[in-house]
Amino acid sequence: MVKSVSSSSPDCRWPRAESRWLRLMAGLLTSVALLCGGRVEATDRPTGSSVVTRSEVIAPYGMAATSQPLATQIAVDILKRGGTAVDAAIAANAALGLMEPTGSGIGGDLYAIVWDADSSKLYGLNASGRSPQSLTLPKLRKELKRQGLTAIPPRGPLPVSVPGAVDGWFELHRRFGKLPMRDVLAPAIGYARNGFPLSEVIAYYWERNARVLRDYPNFATIFLPNGRAPRKGELFRNPALADTYEAIATGGRDAFYRGEIATRIADYMRANGGYLSAADLAAHTSTWVEPISTNYRGYDVWQLPPNTQGLATLQMLNILEGYDLAAMGFGSPEYAHVFIEAKKLAFEDRARYYADPDFARAPLQRLLAKDYAAQRRALISRQRAADSYPSGNASIDQADTIYLTVGDAAGNMVSLIQSNYRGMGSGMTPDGLGFILQDRGELFALEDGHPNVYAPGKRPFHTIIPGFVTKDGRPWLSFGVMGGGMQPQGHVQVLVNLIDFGMNLQEAGDAPRIRHDGSSEPTGEQMTDGGTVVLEPALDAELATALEKLGHRVKRSNDGDFGGYQAILRDPVSGVYFGASESRKDGAAQGY
Repeated sequence: MVKSVSSSSPDCRWPRAESRWLRLMAGLLTSVALLCGGRVEATDRPTGSSVVTRSEVIAPYGMAATSQPLATQIAVDILKRGGTAVDAAIAANAALGLMEPTGSGIGGDLYAIVWDADSSKLYGLNASGRSPQSLTLPKLRKELKRQGLTAIPPRGPLPVSVPGAVDGWFELHRRFGKLPMRDVLAPAIGYARNGFPLSEVIAYYWERNARVLRDYPNFATIFLPNGRAPRKGELFRNPALADTYEAIATGGRDAFYRGEIATRIADYMRANGGYLSAADLAAHTSTWVEPISTNYRGYDVWQLPPNTQGLATLQMLNILEGYDLAAMGFGSPEYAHVFIEAKKLAFEDRARYYADPDFARAPLQRLLAKDYAAQRRALISRQRAADSYPSGNASIDQADTIYLTVGDAAGNMVSLIQSNYRGMGSGMTPDGLGFILQDRGELFALEDGHPNVYAPGKRPFHTIIPGFVTKDGRPWLSFGVMGGGMQPQGHVQVLVNLIDFGMNLQEAGDAPRIRHDGSSEPTGEQMTDGGTVVLEPALDAELATALEKLGHRVKRSNDGDFGGYQAILRDPVSGVYFGASESRKDGAAQGY
């Protein structure tokens, strides 16, 4: 059992990492009871006792949680002006495209789950883009061979697909917005023209991205003023992005997909060896989809269907529901082991089945069935870690993202996630537009017959997933944990922390996390060695030793890849909102 919290921070790569982790440890050290396997209810602690980095934010009328405090403030200001949760979410997303380009921007894609209070229903939006029509699989293979590559690269023109975020904004706004789009985008436009000071974690990742992207055409012009990445506290301006936002606010989504912006993107790609065309942009559409769900111990957990990986969250929960996790205890080897093995199993199905449903439909009903989960669970040995698992017969990793969530006075709630993939994306920065194009196309497979194999006009497999939970037909939780393959793992750990271990909303995000790397992937890689378990250093070395005895390869690391959490919980009786924000990021939750 885990009996203490370590104060060491090996492999530390956070900005100002020692002080950041000491602050986190200060809260975690007082939660030793949790790490000893006990179930600690919120009512066991007197008000003001600290087992977390900060208290939950509690407010009666509205709440926003994002990964950048100024973006959160913008969202709350929009709510106060009478905007809906969707208006506020779009405003915050636009601000983050400026303030946190290390994880987002209008060159990327978007997914959202919306709780509409009027209809008492959840709505799902897939605003991801498709691959260029002119780039066929044989042509792609020929180009890769010419460059000496065996896989789609993470940067440059080849992984670029149509950006879906702007169309996603307008689809959401058309259905659930209230304020004019000009008013919604005005705060981001103002900060883009006048400047904003960089926050700490974003400045750190900006500099890291700059090392590999600085030589891509126009990147340095926009993102490296004075020849370097802006530093913490320095003002950064992006007047080109302000002009782009102005054009979108005035001309609508067609200004992006059919107007001058589309022409500039297409001309830039053609001039730099790319395939994305004006016709690809003009043909783009988002898709309203039915969210998928499973019931976990009385809570209905909702995700979006493929081409996202949200289904993996639900499959992991179905497998874990067969264990008494509360009795095992947070931080125990027993819990950690079954969690890791459940992840491995779900990710085998993820590698085999998850793809664009227009090209290959995953057998969702079977993959979500409780008896199917029982069959998969039976493969887990409680005494030994598996080196590999078969995918089920269902009849048929650094990535940066932003997640935000907003709730308004009418009870509407939005769970929204948006990304360029791999930090700032492909590095491809069209002339005078102020943003970078995404590199999601890297996540296609190249194997003939694979559901996720590259094809023209196809959506690649996606890692970004918004989450939502209802209880007895009412909204309970809007949440997300950004971060590539960590996302389903983070979703499950947060939900288990809340439901099984009785943590409060902030505590559930602050609790140290486990990550398993090395699973089979939708791009074709196969796990044969069991992968690697990575523990945050706040989890005791004793846990690592116990997992190693079970056959896991384990390391404890401060590598910054444990995700970024934001959440809003709504009291079903009073309607009061509780907000929480990731202590590992720069963000904040605010209400009014």
